Amino acid sequence: MQQAVTQAPGTLSAEEDRRLNPFGTGFAQEIERYDWEDTIRAVEGATDADVRRVLAKAAGRRGRLTPEEFGVLISPAADPFLEQMARMAMEATRRRFGKTMSLYIPMYVSNACTNKCVYCGFNHDNPFTRTTLTMEQVKAECEAIKKLAPFDNILIVSGEYPAVSGVDYMEQVLAVCRPYFNNMTIEVQPMKQEWYERLTRAGLNGVICFQETYHREAYKRYHPRGMKSHYEWRLNGFDRMGRAGVHKIGLGVLIGLEDWRADMVMLARHLRYLQKHYWRTRYSVNFPRMRPSESGYQPNVVLTDRELVRLTLAFRIFDEDVDISYSTREAPEFRDGMMQLGVTSMSAGSRTEPGGYCSTPDALEQFEVSDERTPAEVVEAIRRAGLEPVFKDWDAIFD
Repeated sequence: MQQAVTQAPGTLSAEEDRRLNPFGTGFAQEIERYDWEDTIRAVEGATDADVRRVLAKAAGRRGRLTPEEFGVLISPAADPFLEQMARMAMEATRRRFGKTMSLYIPMYVSNACTNKCVYCGFNHDNPFTRTTLTMEQVKAECEAIKKLAPFDNILIVSGEYPAVSGVDYMEQVLAVCRPYFNNMTIEVQPMKQEWYERLTRAGLNGVICFQETYHREAYKRYHPRGMKSHYEWRLNGFDRMGRAGVHKIGLGVLIGLEDWRADMVMLARHLRYLQKHYWRTRYSVNFPRMRPSESGYQPNVVLTDRELVRLTLAFRIFDEDVDISYSTREAPEFRDGMMQLGVTSMSAGSRTEPGGYCSTPDALEQFEVSDERTPAEVVEAIRRAGLEPVFKDWDAIFD
């Protein structure tokens, strides 16, 4: 369904924000305990002795690391310990996940969006005709994906436009996708708790949401208009997911906006908070680096390959249970190298525009992919690494 849409601002008043988040508390309030600049200073001030102490604690398995100890492992002082961290991360991954790599595929169903995120190809000011798939087109995409490979894990993605791709639309999409996929995750606009509950009853297994940055003031500059401009509404959305009993929650920040070390320590704090309050839920993390998009926005911060390696290793040492996912944003050689070092799930064969699996439509992409290999080629790379590709993560029998 091609449509040129008039994008509404979609903003919330303070009263509406309180009404939509009636509990009034969540991690958006918890994060006020932590100062951004103090976090940066603590990471930058870590010493060789601090790194040795944290690694010894992790190696001896003397309790979970704290977010502050995780900060030590991503500090400049930890760089000489990269090989030791790699060995520890590999051991932790094998201990918890075995020699497996879970595979999933994203399906974009709409690029209509009310937000004006300055870095995103879906920015509503970009002069492109927006595409929202009909249910017939969604079914055709499902069938095309199944011809690519036996994917059973699907990530359903849309821009944030509640009037077009809100809860009613997503419920219909889930109903169409369910005969094809046992594990369905969404990456859409944050929703009310009762909407997450409703979608869970419709077969939803997981929700992914990127906070983009935990820096409250900077967040406003990157998201000047639209529902996404409301920092607390988005950040407390993870609490609403947890209270709704969502089976798996995915977190992440967009690396390239603000100081990546501070953002990652904040994300580690957020994860520990969620694990404490919603302990029945599984969690995943993703470390997306900014990729070219129609916005033309250039990153403020560059994360090198070596730094991303150490960040991944540090997070695996920090938490052995969390699923660490790499998307096709990253280059093939880099993804192949990380298969042994903490990563436990990957996308393959990704198209980031609606209708991309059935044809090559003239639709707006969210970002460019780097790994353009077919799913079969990715599977072969996984097997060369001595791992077993896993297409299925959940079964209807467990519902």
